[in-house]
Amino acid sequence: MLLISRDEGVRYRDYGSGDVKRMLCGAIALCLIPCAPLYAEGPTINEVKGQIFDAKMLQQTFAAGLKHCNELNGTNFFFPPRDRVLDLDEYHRSLENLAKQQVYNPERKRPWTQEDAAERWEQVQRQAVKDKENCQMVASLPDLEKQLDDLEKTATTAQKKD
Repeated sequence: MLLISRDEGVRYRDYGSGDVKRMLCGAIALCLIPCAPLYAEGPTINEVKGQIFDAKMLQQTFAAGLKHCNELNGTNFFFPPRDRVLDLDEYHRSLENLAKQQVYNPERKRPWTQEDAAERWEQVQRQAVKDKENCQMVASLPDLEKQLDDLEKTATTAQKKD
């Protein structure tokens, strides 16, 4: 860059390679900012592929629970050891009774306490929500695959136009 001063005449300032790179990156970023909204309107192909992958993995890992999806609505949860769906309210009453009667808790190797019951209650409530979400994710798989096909068709037609 050329700097002119009355007293000293002409001076040159040497920009290091880091300064030039920084200015170049800044200029490129400023040019790309107006283009960002064009691509941020919907999910990208990679995002949809990721969701499809997650849904297919759930199909495999949650296979035993999928046959009970019509019952897994957030008020029930899937209990894999018995391959059963249990009602949250009934399970909560059972936990309270275990704590009142101080029945032996094999996980803790001591009798059930109110704290143990409360902890397990919170855990199964989260499990009920997760089971419901798992069923919804697997149920959305055909829609996700259709969405991916549409996005890929749109991308190929946009590439042909360019």
